[in-house]
Amino acid sequence: MRKKMINFDDLKSQWKMQLNITVPHNGAELIVEKTDLLKKKQRITNIVLGITTVVLVGFFFYIAAYNNVTVALALGLMIGSLLTRIIIERFSIEKLKQVNLSVKASKFKNIITNYYKQRIKTHYIITPIVFASYIVGFALLLPFFKEGLSVGFYYYILVSGFVFLIVMGIFIRKQVLNEINLLKQLQS
Repeated sequence: MRKKMINFDDLKSQWKMQLNITVPHNGAELIVEKTDLLKKKQRITNIVLGITTVVLVGFFFYIAAYNNVTVALALGLMIGSLLTRIIIERFSIEKLKQVNLSVKASKFKNIITNYYKQRIKTHYIITPIVFASYIVGFALLLPFFKEGLSVGFYYYILVSGFVFLIVMGIFIRKQVLNEINLLKQLQS
């Protein structure tokens, strides 16, 4: 019995020594600022993806990809994956714009938390499928590039394609981690 009292007393003294955590008076404003920053990043992502899509569509018609089923399929996968990602980001931005900033802070926090939970699900389900589709499309094009281009230009396409995939993967991963961190902050 004595041992239990010592443990309880230890626990009680540790409890008293804890720091008082206070919620910042501008907590909702901080969330809005971070949300605005993420909206801006989503727009930048859409611009980059949009430019890439326009280049691929131009390339599709320039090489008359519609004359070769495999090339058309490959470019279709790449363009389709980019368009899917753009549409997802666009809907996400629109959904975020519809959030009423004048609601109570607790309700606002719940709305934003649910929004980011949905975004995380999207990142873990749809984003890998979209990314894999783009990679498959690129891989399908490689034999045609090897056949139709000089060795040097083929290797340039190969290396720059993989660099693009790595950079895009890092960019997407960073965006996902930022949103996960924001979700963790909202839930704490």
